Amino acid sequence: MSIEVYGIPNCDTIKKARQWLDARGVDYAFHDYKKEGADPGRLRTWIAARGVDAILNRRGTTFRKLSDAEKADIDAEKAVTLLQQHPSMIKRPVVEHPGGLLVGFKEDEWAAAFS
Repeated sequence: MSIEVYGIPNCDTIKKARQWLDARGVDYAFHDYKKEGADPGRLRTWIAARGVDAILNRRGTTFRKLSDAEKADIDAEKAVTLLQQHPSMIKRPVVEHPGGLLVGFKEDEWAAAFS
């Protein structure tokens, strides 16, 4: 099973998610946005699958620091641009796995996906 985990290593939710995977012996590759960036094609795919609101973290400090103009009228393409410029605004983790796409760490969803 090929699993890709996308996030930022110092994020508490990423740490919990990686510990959860490690404890269950789930093999995965980790993609660090800070070092490797956010691929626009992949962002478009995620947004098409789950919607802007599922992928864009509007609660974090990075989003709150944006100008009102940047925050206004965010459609899929504007979201891709913002997320490329500010990958810390991507909800974490995003996990691509053979059964689909997980966004965020919800233990019950993860248990169902990796059972």
